[in-house]
Amino acid sequence: MRAVIQRVSEASVTVDHKVCSVIHGGLLILLGIEEEDTDEDIEWLCRKIINMRIFNDNKGVMNESLLSVDGDAIIVSQFTLHASTKKGNRPSYINAAKPDTAEPLYERFVEKFEADLGKKVGTGVFGADMKVMILNDGPVTIIIDSKEKR
Repeated sequence: MRAVIQRVSEASVTVDHKVCSVIHGGLLILLGIEEEDTDEDIEWLCRKIINMRIFNDNKGVMNESLLSVDGDAIIVSQFTLHASTKKGNRPSYINAAKPDTAEPLYERFVEKFEADLGKKVGTGVFGADMKVMILNDGPVTIIIDSKEKR
């Protein structure tokens, strides 16, 4: 399971010209899922993201977490995070989980993230053509892969 997390001043997700989610401060999380990902990956990645100290304290030092600043989040499924670009110019998405595997894992990730954060988070629409708007704060952008825990 791979995530790109971006600290944002604001973010939104729109599908079919309808805004699905909006936040004003927090994290936009792009989530890529592989076939072999499990609930263990969900547990580890949620805990890691929620507790990652990437928000400024009162001295301007990144010492605060999403949890400690009571920030919001939007979680968007993005299979392209598992693109392989080794051969040719057309990325291969063979490592990305198929929708029947990925969607339930995505939904469990969102549920676990909400439980750990203690509040609802925004989402996109799984499998939809989404328009994601962000105002990156910092900019702070971090890539995390649950395979790194092993």
